[in-house]
Amino acid sequence: MTTSTTRLTVAQALVRFLAAQYTERDGERRRLIGATWGIFGHGNVAGLGQALVEYAGVMPYHQGRNEQSMVHAAVGYARQSGRLSTHAVTTSIGPGATNLVTGAALATVNHLPVLLLPGDVFATRPADPVLQQLEVPYAGDVSVNDTLRPVSRYFDRVTRPEQLIPSALQAVRVLTDPVETGAVTLALPQDVQAEAYDWPEEFFAERVWTVRRPGADPTELAEAVRAIRAARRPLVVAGGGVHHSRAEAALAEFAATTRIPVASTQAGKGSLRHDHPQDVGGIGHTGTATADELARTADLVIGVGTRYTDFTTASGTLFENPDVRFLNLNIAPFDGHKLAGLPLVADARSGLGELTEALVVHGHRVAGSYVAEYTEDKERWEQRVDACFEADDPDVRPTQPQVIGVLDALVDESDIIINAAGSLPGDLHKLWRARSSDQYHLEYGYSCMGYEIPAAIGVKLAAPERNVWALVGDGTYLMMPTEIVTAVQEGIAIKVLLLQNHGYASIGGLSEAVGGERFGTAYRFPADEGTLTGAPLPVDLAANAASLGMRVLRARTVGDLREALAEARAADTPTCVYVETKTSDTVSGAPPAQAWWDVPVAETATRPSAVKARELYERHVSTRRRHL
Repeated sequence: MTTSTTRLTVAQALVRFLAAQYTERDGERRRLIGATWGIFGHGNVAGLGQALVEYAGVMPYHQGRNEQSMVHAAVGYARQSGRLSTHAVTTSIGPGATNLVTGAALATVNHLPVLLLPGDVFATRPADPVLQQLEVPYAGDVSVNDTLRPVSRYFDRVTRPEQLIPSALQAVRVLTDPVETGAVTLALPQDVQAEAYDWPEEFFAERVWTVRRPGADPTELAEAVRAIRAARRPLVVAGGGVHHSRAEAALAEFAATTRIPVASTQAGKGSLRHDHPQDVGGIGHTGTATADELARTADLVIGVGTRYTDFTTASGTLFENPDVRFLNLNIAPFDGHKLAGLPLVADARSGLGELTEALVVHGHRVAGSYVAEYTEDKERWEQRVDACFEADDPDVRPTQPQVIGVLDALVDESDIIINAAGSLPGDLHKLWRARSSDQYHLEYGYSCMGYEIPAAIGVKLAAPERNVWALVGDGTYLMMPTEIVTAVQEGIAIKVLLLQNHGYASIGGLSEAVGGERFGTAYRFPADEGTLTGAPLPVDLAANAASLGMRVLRARTVGDLREALAEARAADTPTCVYVETKTSDTVSGAPPAQAWWDVPVAETATRPSAVKARELYERHVSTRRRHL
């Protein structure tokens, strides 16, 4: 039997292959690689650059300004697409490739698929070293692209054309695997990219990759049901896996049926609407008093799609009940076994459905007194939120919580807010009232400054009909504003809410708490003894955003802010609202942390602030426990 072939370069074959890959889950079919982002240099311009021109009709292209930003945009697109679709990112060799590392780590930490296609040095080594090549004296087969190995879920270097076939298939397998997915890297030597090969036509056939929804093992399910029925004070901790699985409706049904309260991690917030009777808000260091008090007395913690990070567990101090046990519904066995919990290894939606069905048979619900307790506590917390948002005088400069409150009053369930780092995540986790399952888009697995603006572009590309807000502080903005140019170039009408507080507000507050005296955290001129405590720097970030082509609205007061945000929301072009917050030397006016977070303090010091901080640290450390 003769197999028909087509002669193409490796790069051309890869682009054509990627354009024919699809995912399917619950009858929903999506193209896996929706577009390719690229910045071209000598490592990819003649290979993938030429191929993208060759197949421009089947592979959309976005021009990026920073390689890390391109990955963030792809990740934002993937999250908004429910991990059923993502983007590819191509770079040249050298710094273009190493700039991918941070974005790749973010994708992998958050279990979000992205395909990285960095150029690499010559496989044939006709001239060695080439421009931007880092020579490794002890290994001839290592390049700077190997820095992507530890942050990728799959890595391969394609040194021969025929290697692309198994490598590309493995790459797609990992991208579409709900357990394994994350950053996938195919390092492509620049000479191999341009090399021709006779490809079997079957390689380009349309493929549909089913995204699995495995159900629970019957034995594990029976044990889980027994544990829930025996508990008197159970608490659900909803993590990002609820969103990845599109399990929000299943969680709502489970909560309504059993009346078990639901707290959420940063990644899981929005799993229930803020006004759902069983929603008790964020949990952990940045959580609500309601959720954290329930966690302290819970006898069963039901983790759904959570990794139990230190922010969630308050560094191992939150779950105080000596009899507390854990039941972990997670598609990943690695996470299902954490905290010595009962594992329920299954897709979140499938597992919740099976639990609900089994508990309905037994007519199981928690006691009415427990429901009354957390309902009253939630009402008290909502009063605290209202007090933080309240701004009676429209002519004063707003605090950061008041900025959040003005936006909260303006949006509806169609809006999406994006944030990742600084003092905003803590305030948002405590205060924001999520109105839809995908409104609250916080990247707090890697908490990467600079994520917000490019991620907003990716989200807007995935949901062009939605209002997409990137909430950024001045520190985050200065890290990575350059993709504003891409938004302007392509007419992607993102909204940027830029808060100026003259420094790293979050780290400044943390520094003060651990005896660091806010050293090196303010954006100010030097003063006594070289400390940055002088006047604020004369930096005009609004003018900077305008110089990149964005429409900018300046808001000086609460009243200005209301008008500017409403105008920005109605805009059909990229628009920035700039506001200077009232309290420039404090984290915010939000309620303080309701649970501890372990940041080690100097064991010996002479400065009184550090000595006092160490004493407090040792008291907190003494309460930590290992759940065995």
